[in-house]
Amino acid sequence: MRILGSTTSGFTAAALTLPVLATTLLALPAPASASTPQPDPAVRWEKCTGTGLDPRQECADISVPLDHAKPRGPQITVAVSRIRSENPDRRRGTLLIIPGGPGGSSINDPSGKGKKLPASVRDAYDIVGFDPRGVGRSTPVSCGLTHDDLALVNVRGWPAADGSIDKNTETARRLAAACATNGGEVMRSISTRNEARDIDRIRQALGERRLSAWGLSYGTYVGAVYAQMFPHRTDRWVLDSSGDPDPKRVARGWLANYEIAIEDAFPDFAAWAADPANPDRLAETPAEVRPMFLALATRLDHAPIPWPGANPAELNGNVLRQTLLDSLYSVTRFPALAKLMAAARDGRELPAANTPPDQVMQNSVAVTGATICNDVDAWPATDPAPYARDVARSREQYPLTAGMPRNIWLCAFWKDKPRERPTRITPDGGPSNVLMIQTRRDPSTPLAGALKMREAFGARARMVTVDTVGHGAYVANGNACGDDAVTTFLLTGERPARDKAC
Repeated sequence: MRILGSTTSGFTAAALTLPVLATTLLALPAPASASTPQPDPAVRWEKCTGTGLDPRQECADISVPLDHAKPRGPQITVAVSRIRSENPDRRRGTLLIIPGGPGGSSINDPSGKGKKLPASVRDAYDIVGFDPRGVGRSTPVSCGLTHDDLALVNVRGWPAADGSIDKNTETARRLAAACATNGGEVMRSISTRNEARDIDRIRQALGERRLSAWGLSYGTYVGAVYAQMFPHRTDRWVLDSSGDPDPKRVARGWLANYEIAIEDAFPDFAAWAADPANPDRLAETPAEVRPMFLALATRLDHAPIPWPGANPAELNGNVLRQTLLDSLYSVTRFPALAKLMAAARDGRELPAANTPPDQVMQNSVAVTGATICNDVDAWPATDPAPYARDVARSREQYPLTAGMPRNIWLCAFWKDKPRERPTRITPDGGPSNVLMIQTRRDPSTPLAGALKMREAFGARARMVTVDTVGHGAYVANGNACGDDAVTTFLLTGERPARDKAC
């Protein structure tokens, strides 16, 4: 999860005693009949605009209620895209890609992630993406933040070099006030449960009785909530890189889990950075990499280096720490982090900054904040004292993240309270048609949280754990064992009889 605790050594006792089925319960596509729904004729498909897209990708707008409790009331737009089955004779349904975030998009994923899917899966499904409520081409939202407030190190709430959270408190209060002033009714309507309702509206518009889905990161929580709210509308349900669905904490817990996740993933970077065959080698041994990183971050806390094009326009300790979080998402990002560290350490010119445009950040920050704050009212009061105590403990135990995961956030000052209670994921809420896949060393959604999701689903799910580092497991890390398990499930409905390690 992009926003995105407790340590774990495995399942709880309840999870260990889950019944093992010799075969899975298959969610077969419904036979065509007079009652089979038809696509909504009001949905007009046109060629998508944008660069680098498959020419076959189509886009359309779907109307959804601003308030699903008032279906005939004001409507907003959810943008969808698709690439139809590459072999209509083998088509069995629709595979919806549910994006991460919150604030992420899968509108271009039929041309992106969808292309990584095996040809057999692309034959079997129309691959569909969408911009969730408030995102991108859907009816968008913005908090109207200043350029400085869009810096990820400010949004995330990295404490000052001495651990103080005074500036973070001021920033959180200012961001919440801006969102309350500029966000409007659409922002107040954003929540995971409403995204699930919007997905069901997408299903209806496509004329599908059931959907299959591939949810990634925060999209796994959306997928889990949909499977709880609309269990008999699910066909084959894949959750890739899951967080803890604890309804009392939800996203606040995901933020806190960063401190565990980064500790899980950092040793892989350290081993890579000390490999003698690595042209970007930083140290002689893996054990030297961690103190090197911490010392460099501390030095940059007190002596930042100008970094034109970045936001803020300097490489300080917190910018380096945030870059570490981002870089551990994939081994393909390790070289850029190593080059940045080496340049800062050796006093050389820094690599060019890769900073998202302000417009993209405005939308992303607004939807992220709205989702997290509207989902659960479990943030401590506006008094910064309990946050300061949590930050101090976290800084001592988890120095790589320097207290950020426990810090105050704009939700502490959010004007509107959640309109609904969050969804509790349960083992008796629907058919046994969920397959989870997870890397062991995920820097965003750690295995500890995924095991909580697995426990919540009980016998409704199976889980495949891939022994690698990175965020995202299916067709992402070159693990044939894990990829084959998911592909087999999407094509046949068959899951491993037991949870599986790859």
